[in-house]
Amino acid sequence: MGRERYGEYIDVLDEICRVAESERVDLMLVAGDVYDSYTPSAQSEEIFYNAIKKLSSICAVLIISGNHDDYVRLTAAFSVVQELNVYIIGNNLQKISCAKRGKCYPVISDSGYVIFENERRERVYINTLPYPNETRFKEGKSDETFNEKVQRWIDYGERGKLEKMPSVFLSHIFVNGGKVLGSEREIDLGGARLVGADQIPDCNYSALGHLHKGQRISDKNIYYSGAPMRFSFDEAGADKWVNVFDLTADGVENFRSIILKDIKNLARLQANCVQDGIKFLNDYEESYVELTLNLSAPLTPEESQALRSFKNLLHLKCEIQSAQADTQFEVKEEAGASALFTEFYKYKFGAEPPENLKALFLSLTEEE
Repeated sequence: MGRERYGEYIDVLDEICRVAESERVDLMLVAGDVYDSYTPSAQSEEIFYNAIKKLSSICAVLIISGNHDDYVRLTAAFSVVQELNVYIIGNNLQKISCAKRGKCYPVISDSGYVIFENERRERVYINTLPYPNETRFKEGKSDETFNEKVQRWIDYGERGKLEKMPSVFLSHIFVNGGKVLGSEREIDLGGARLVGADQIPDCNYSALGHLHKGQRISDKNIYYSGAPMRFSFDEAGADKWVNVFDLTADGVENFRSIILKDIKNLARLQANCVQDGIKFLNDYEESYVELTLNLSAPLTPEESQALRSFKNLLHLKCEIQSAQADTQFEVKEEAGASALFTEFYKYKFGAEPPENLKALFLSLTEEE
């Protein structure tokens, strides 16, 4: 909504690095939508690469592409970042280089899956499915339904599970039952591209991207971690977090969602007069604000200017309450513009229009 938020991204990614360090994380999973655009700005890319470089000094990092990412562009640095123990998988499902890098590293990989091992010789199998559609996987049209295709793609990533070990499904999909927020573009979610929870493979944990709201799906360990920042006023006051857990031979243990603090709050406020609205904007100076004013008359230019001077005001809505909402609006056919405007204003707001407002209207109609 016209606000630059680069500083916030840097802060929250620094906080995630601190969480990874304090929790002694072996492996971090990023479930897609690294960027919001196929052509991110140079500054966005700089923030991303600085963050994963910092993370790589703490733990291994495994990233898949989302629907907002151009996976070709995202994986362009594939061979370089691997040397930092960072692995980015796009829709070509390339296998990653297996070598001992740090305390946790890939030991077996093929198209669609990878096995990581830590310094305690504990292993985890990860089925990787970036945002799936026919175009991205370079498949032509067929008689298969989308769900049949998804099942085939999921099964393909399961084929390397030849021995018993803890496993994770890492994907960027819209699972049926997921709750959508206003910041998500419906055209990108695609109602016809719903995946049933029963299609999720048998695993200990499913780490999903696509939905901004952090949530658990069904009674299984199917989680959307959610976006790390608030992107719409639907999320005003909502917590944002990262999920941290131990994965053992017995499955997920010590699961917790760690709340992120270094993010800007959003506030959705209502006031019944301009003075109260200004007070709220002062009280919530550190938040981005959506303000709804319930008024009996339109804002004057001076009132509008006073409100708009607040840099934290992102969205202003004025609800004008008519004092004569149940009456009929009737004027004579021969009535001039002045009479029409006066009667409409009285009908709408239950009072005579201010003379300066009527004069402004008449100046537009060129009637003196």
